[in-house]
Amino acid sequence: MNSSPTHTLILVSGATGYIASRLIPRLLEAGYRVRCLARKPDKLRARPWFSQVEVVAGDVTRAESLHHAMSGVGAAYYLIHSMAAGHGYHRIDLQSARNFAAAAKKAGVGHIIYVGGLADPREKLAMHLLSRIESGVALREAGVPVTEFRAGVIAGPGSVSFEMIRFIAEQFPLMVGPNWLKHRSQPIATSDIIEYLLAALTTPECRGEIVELGCEKSRSYIEVMQEYAHIRGLKRKTLLLPFIPPLLMALMIDKLTPVEFSYALPLVEGLQNDSLVLEPTARRLFPHIEPLDYADAVRQSLADLDPRKIERIWLDSGQEHVRMKHEGFLVDYRVLRSPTSPDVGYSQHREMLESLNFPRVSGWETVTQAEGSPLLLKARGKLPGQLWFECGTTPEGRTSATLLFAPRGLPGFLYWNMILLLKTRQLRDLM
Repeated sequence: MNSSPTHTLILVSGATGYIASRLIPRLLEAGYRVRCLARKPDKLRARPWFSQVEVVAGDVTRAESLHHAMSGVGAAYYLIHSMAAGHGYHRIDLQSARNFAAAAKKAGVGHIIYVGGLADPREKLAMHLLSRIESGVALREAGVPVTEFRAGVIAGPGSVSFEMIRFIAEQFPLMVGPNWLKHRSQPIATSDIIEYLLAALTTPECRGEIVELGCEKSRSYIEVMQEYAHIRGLKRKTLLLPFIPPLLMALMIDKLTPVEFSYALPLVEGLQNDSLVLEPTARRLFPHIEPLDYADAVRQSLADLDPRKIERIWLDSGQEHVRMKHEGFLVDYRVLRSPTSPDVGYSQHREMLESLNFPRVSGWETVTQAEGSPLLLKARGKLPGQLWFECGTTPEGRTSATLLFAPRGLPGFLYWNMILLLKTRQLRDLM
């Protein structure tokens, strides 16, 4: 591979996913040319870096769709899994990895970089972890050098595992779970895993290696949740019971966190295995990277609890009203039914927002109001969390309005639900 980033074309698969969304801006900053592979390229249009990358439509389950994506590529990131497919996802994972590796080999790609699951393959593994490890094996079958990073809990806003931890710890003064939450893990901060992924491009020695990632100190899964709560300033107790069906836990997670059932069930089943670093390969190959401790990763994530720092994935849906949980926020996004002048819309919305008399809100502070940027206001007052209002313009010239609330503890969730119940009609008029 040419040592100059500006001469290197990097393919990022799974471009709409969590890791890719953090990696792509860093690749661009480093001077690489980036090509994104996505089944639905339109889902990337709202990303701030969209105009700086090449986007190719393709599906790793269809080998014939990968030829163009691989052309001229120096290195390719494989950041894909198929858990959302539900039953049989492990078979899809294996075939997808084989398709990707075969296409890379045929196109002369010199390096595949993959993020899999951290577990001891000698143990009896949950299907989710076994599938991640077997996908790494499948990627190597074609003969292209592969760097396989194995990670357990990824601690950062938007990570499925971290958001599951966050929303459970925030909402439950008594956290009830099965005994196997005593299994241990070594979480890795999102910022650190991105550093490893970038460093792999310029570290030839890592090709063909399996690199296990994690912070130095291990914790049980229940301790991971307790530590988040402690750092957040929440008093939490735990109760571990002999047996709670994974299905029941997954259903609860689906209802109360941003993690959908298709993801929650395999992740919950994976908690029945330890997720520990057994080989010091990361330190040998990347001695300049010092992973954050999990506690510092949580503090970093809480510091990023700001609407200006999150991915606006609700814009990917193309819908005029979206309500979701995302990166620690409860979000209500709406598009006005008729076009309006943005300047008029901003002034009208601020006046109407102040007239709504949200409980405990004493006023609204203007955070941003730059020309061409959305109007962003932050509520003042003694709230059980942080309440923000954003008014912007859609690509079609219509006015959009978004309420974002970062709840702190159970009172925060109750407060948000009260707003939706009591203010729905007024919010509809406003937005």
